[in-house]
Amino acid sequence: MTSSYDALLLLSFGGPEGPDDVIPFLENVTRGRNIPRERLEAVGEHYYLFGGVSPINQLCRDLKGAIEADFASHGLDLPVYWGNRNWTPYLADTVRQMKADGVRRAAAFVTSAYSGYSTNDQYLADIARAREEVEDAPVIDKLPVYCDRPGFIDPFVDAAEDALSSLPADARLIFTAHSVPLSQPNRELYVDELEAASRTVAEKAAPGTPWDLVYQSRSGPPTQPWLEPQITDHLEKLHGEGVRAVAVVPIGFVSDHMEVKYDLDVEAAGRAEELGIAFARAATPGADPRFAALPRQLLLDETR
Repeated sequence: MTSSYDALLLLSFGGPEGPDDVIPFLENVTRGRNIPRERLEAVGEHYYLFGGVSPINQLCRDLKGAIEADFASHGLDLPVYWGNRNWTPYLADTVRQMKADGVRRAAAFVTSAYSGYSTNDQYLADIARAREEVEDAPVIDKLPVYCDRPGFIDPFVDAAEDALSSLPADARLIFTAHSVPLSQPNRELYVDELEAASRTVAEKAAPGTPWDLVYQSRSGPPTQPWLEPQITDHLEKLHGEGVRAVAVVPIGFVSDHMEVKYDLDVEAAGRAEELGIAFARAATPGADPRFAALPRQLLLDETR
């Protein structure tokens, strides 16, 4: 296989890798939003429950290795670089290294599957800003969103089946994604894509099983409307309807990180336990070989 690109850039959000990283990382994430220090410290406690380490950076290392293995097995001689928005390795530093290595044109694969502002547009802005910091930077083209591709959908199908298999036969499927403000640009497209992906996974994993799309990880002032319902509120509603088991599928995320590990595995799971609802959380694609094959498949589409 040949490509018009001479490198692949794996672009992600980033996360702390030790207790001393937590507050500086959260300051990076919230820069310019005037978030009080007390709020950062409160959110930091979520990270400290896990030793101050978000799993996302290690998962990016694993995914990078899996992409490299997929390239090698298909005869694609293309180096893979990795850069983050909010923590090391910072994107601008990666772009500098790419330039030093002679890269002239790279394709960027982002660890976010959807359209929308925070899931797509912000990454385009990240790329533009990083290139501005590096004189004569490589051209970097973001690969298309992939929320409807089998490499993204199929790992979730298997994960949903696995989660349901641990629960009673009448369990309900709940798909979750990161909430965003209703005023955010391209919010409607984000929701449409989430609904389509959830429907596809539900139909393949458990035809006929009732399912819902809900949201998690809301932030911002209470007066600002965000996508709802929040998962904990929805669990209370389902409890009132007599639902006694749920399989939660984090369809909005490609890998585990704190919004999954804390907001679902701790907060939502804890609320389900209080309500007497059996709870199982489906895995994210992570470094699944089918997901790791997506960059190559998207590159192939771009060269046709």
